[in-house]
Amino acid sequence: MASEKELLEKAKKPAQVATKYHKFYQGKIEVVPKAAIQSVDDFAVWYTPGVAEPCKAINKDAELVFEYTNRANSVAVVTDGTRVLGLGDIGAKAGLPVMEGKALLFKYLGGVDAVPLALGTKNEEDIINLCRWIEPTFGGINLEDIAKPKCFRILEKLRSSMEIPVWHDDQQGTAAVVTAGFVNALKVAGKKINQVTVAMNGAGAANIAISRILVAAGLNKKNILMVDSKGILNPSRADIKKEDPYKWDMCLTTNSAGKSGGIADAMRGADALIAMSQTGPGVIKKEWVSKMADKAIVFACANPTPEIWPWEASEAGAKIVATGRSDFPNQVNNSLGFPGIFRGTLDVRARTITDTMCIAAAMELAKVAEDKGLRENYLLPTMDDWEVYPREAVAVGMKAIEEGVARKKMSRQELYNKAFATIKRAREETQSLMKNGFVLPPPA
Repeated sequence: MASEKELLEKAKKPAQVATKYHKFYQGKIEVVPKAAIQSVDDFAVWYTPGVAEPCKAINKDAELVFEYTNRANSVAVVTDGTRVLGLGDIGAKAGLPVMEGKALLFKYLGGVDAVPLALGTKNEEDIINLCRWIEPTFGGINLEDIAKPKCFRILEKLRSSMEIPVWHDDQQGTAAVVTAGFVNALKVAGKKINQVTVAMNGAGAANIAISRILVAAGLNKKNILMVDSKGILNPSRADIKKEDPYKWDMCLTTNSAGKSGGIADAMRGADALIAMSQTGPGVIKKEWVSKMADKAIVFACANPTPEIWPWEASEAGAKIVATGRSDFPNQVNNSLGFPGIFRGTLDVRARTITDTMCIAAAMELAKVAEDKGLRENYLLPTMDDWEVYPREAVAVGMKAIEEGVARKKMSRQELYNKAFATIKRAREETQSLMKNGFVLPPPA
């Protein structure tokens, strides 16, 4: 087993090379043609005068825009830079590398063409209007790294008023993947979802959405103890009542034992910890983990550094430990969710992404790992297990059809074939660009 020093050095490596690599490539995505260009004569078809014919057809039947353009495979990644990773309000420009990274994952893992849109405004109504104005161009919108509580209101208003799916990955995406990992962690620990007590460190968009999806999946909401920077949420927290209606609802509907205090108090005797708070380490202490229930489950998911190092949580007695990082076992990361979820959503041209579609994705994601053999250090597939994405796409697409939010009906096999082919093409396209020297290897 690697020493603590070796583990720390490994954890530092991505940050050490990131700036050099980003400068070398000057960004991570670019636009390439998907139509054949055999000679400049083809531009008479792709542009004027030929292009007028599909324009006229769309004018008569607006749904044809999904057939004659790339709208059916296009997603906007929209941010105002107010809640970027664990870095906080660093602004739209500083958040752009994250949005480009998101677009890269969309393409390579889900075959989705994503466009980063870092906005020069933090105004809630401006963001809502922008998303409405760009609707004709995109098949979906991925909201990203927007501070709460406005992120809740933006998502609610757009979901209720737009004809394309609007998704906030920090809410729905995080919730879907955490639910998948949590369901499997319970299986390994031999615990039942309707009986466990869960301490949740952080009361932001991620944890509030996670609680909603976990409750829909069977968790008893009264057994949740959610903790913000001032302590455990409970009805005595009058400071929250006017400030944040979403947190106030948690004050009224969780913590049936009426506990007060901080995260150490919430963790005492708890079966599980789900931490989505500030970047660590040291945010969660070893001694707090040691006072949890037997066979404790610890999800320390802050980025870029977890609230407690996984080996520390294990030393303190946790049976199962997960983080948000790819360089440790049990990565609980949105990258396992949104590419496949959007693939299925776009393939059936769904008008929205419902919570039940998220749960369908979570259960399929959990099933992929279960099929490979669950164990303490393998709760979820990794991004190398790329078959997870077409399987998720099928689960989501079929649920959208079942719920009547899909424009296009397909069989399970048709959905799988389409998702598999699209994702395979995206991966092979990237490999081809590298093989032929259009994408250079990174510097040493």
